[in-house]
Amino acid sequence: MAVELWRPTRARADASTIEAFRRAAELRHRLTLPDYDALHAWSVERPHDFWSFAAEWLRLPLHGAPTVVRSADPMPHTRWFEGVTLNYAEALLYPAGLESSDAPALIGVVESGAEERYSYAELRAEVARAQLALRAGGIGHGDAVVAFTANVPAAVVLLLACAGLGVRLATCSPDFGAAAAYARFGQLRPKALFASCGYAYGGRWFDTTVAVSELAGLLSRRGAIDDGGSLGVVALPYPGHDHPAPNGVTAWSEWLATGAPGSAGEPTLVPLPFDEPLSVLFSSGTTGKPKAMVHRAGGLLLTHAKEHALHCDIRPGDVVFYFTTCGWMMWNWLVSSLAQAATALLYDGSPAFPDQLAPFALAERYAVSFFGTSARFIHSVQAAGLVPAREHDLAGIRTVASTGSPLSPSGFEYVYSHVGADVHLASISGGTDIVGCFMLGVPTLPVHAGQIQRPGLGVDLAVFDPSGRPLRGEPGELVCRQALPSMPLSFLDDPDHARYSASYLERFPGVWCHGDTIELTAEGGIVVHGRSDTTLNPGGVRIGTAEVYRALEVVPEVIEAAAVGKKTGGGTGASNTDHTDEEVWLLVVLRDGVALDDDLVERIRAAVRANASPRHVPRRVLRVADLPRTRSGKLMEKLVGRLVNRLEPDDVAAVANPDSLESVRQAVALSP
Repeated sequence: MAVELWRPTRARADASTIEAFRRAAELRHRLTLPDYDALHAWSVERPHDFWSFAAEWLRLPLHGAPTVVRSADPMPHTRWFEGVTLNYAEALLYPAGLESSDAPALIGVVESGAEERYSYAELRAEVARAQLALRAGGIGHGDAVVAFTANVPAAVVLLLACAGLGVRLATCSPDFGAAAAYARFGQLRPKALFASCGYAYGGRWFDTTVAVSELAGLLSRRGAIDDGGSLGVVALPYPGHDHPAPNGVTAWSEWLATGAPGSAGEPTLVPLPFDEPLSVLFSSGTTGKPKAMVHRAGGLLLTHAKEHALHCDIRPGDVVFYFTTCGWMMWNWLVSSLAQAATALLYDGSPAFPDQLAPFALAERYAVSFFGTSARFIHSVQAAGLVPAREHDLAGIRTVASTGSPLSPSGFEYVYSHVGADVHLASISGGTDIVGCFMLGVPTLPVHAGQIQRPGLGVDLAVFDPSGRPLRGEPGELVCRQALPSMPLSFLDDPDHARYSASYLERFPGVWCHGDTIELTAEGGIVVHGRSDTTLNPGGVRIGTAEVYRALEVVPEVIEAAAVGKKTGGGTGASNTDHTDEEVWLLVVLRDGVALDDDLVERIRAAVRANASPRHVPRRVLRVADLPRTRSGKLMEKLVGRLVNRLEPDDVAAVANPDSLESVRQAVALSP
């Protein structure tokens, strides 16, 4: 049985937003829903009732009555709230529950401490000015623009300006480089490029003017822009840096003036269908050209409002922080917290500058109530032996959220012993594919070490074995048996949904298969074992990589690791398709000054054998200086596996730390 680490007091549970929602659902629908599990069961058994009631109770700005809440069309053809109009920007600029337009909406801060602040009134005015400038440039409903941007307030202004007019926006962070950004943006044929011409990271200033120029040239020369002419490029401001825009690039202030030299009044909020395209998000691109997923405005808004208000208990006046970049879907998730009349705290820079507790310093400085980070960050602070609550006043934090990879049981315990004993620790998991979560926290339920608390409301989650049989108590494929409003409307350049269906719907026809290996526990929670395509299979026994990593928690010399399958058998050639078996290889990053000697290797193997099983024990243990990660911090196990098998990675452009590739190659080359 898993260890229970926290249970809300009755008073805290009764005061939560999800408890108010549960009571209201009982009254409206004349039901008896005694707890979360009963509420969740109703949400998947009566999806039309649930989603329509959720949209109403969350006070989303829906206009008109839906003729159909969820169409009977199978995924990916399902349509939502037909007959209704809304505008995503209206929900964020005029949120229900906002007591004063002078309340803070955005705080943007960078490594130097420089900041920009917008009240809700100031944000509306800036959005209105940006809309006039978009229109002056001939950009309107149905067009697309792209932003190569740091996590700064101007990026949020641009998103809301576009949303108000029905303009699609795609973003990525400026550390992507021109080629990686073009692989994404070139699929949209944008009318304008907005760009950060520099950013700070780790105490250094990175000038990106060359990359911006290269990206603009690629979009123009290769016919990727919409009108075949020259691409308009606008430089976004960076707090604390007053650098002039480079030649051929218009400064943000000058661009705003092209639409409205003075006051612009209120934003334009075009009534749009619920399924109107809002944002284009991209897969990581580790297996070829990144998939460009078109997400609908209403589905994204409804999903985020449900997750923020009900699962995360975000309330008016809260300060919401999530460490993210504009190349990760958590940026969109963070921005949507404005719909709860909260303050969104944006941070651009390294999470370890000037020291590893920098995000906790932000939490103290801005009285953060919702603190969002990655499992990797928690594990790194834990490995360093730091005590955040001793160094900073974190009493204002009610919720700590973790995502990006599985948070280990000891990581859970670390948060409660060193961050806050009475925080709601919500491990959450979903993906860019749904711009939200399949499973996440529930403020009225206990937290067990190593477990995500429950599936999200409305999420018909199950675990399937390879034949499609439901499982409980053992690992299998994460599936969703019903459509969700935030599933992509489409992929770009996929008119018959062939690539969409191949990505999610072919493994189990009619059922969304996400590609994660998970397990439903006796406590009702969920354990994530890793990605299905990186599941190890020595001797025909399926092993989740997270099981190996959890076993290593008792080996303090190991900072992080990647467990991959090394193909064995009679096959040869680039494809390795003839190999009949595999053995586990473990690549480890060690603390400074620690040698990977025979004693440490044996202790690593003993820990895996004792805390997992003999099947999990690695055949080889290799030391590397670093392991490749995406720009959102996710370990790229599949890429490591290709390098271990002496295959070239499909697309190194997705790697945030390319020097790690050579480190892995060298370790493999030296292995017997």
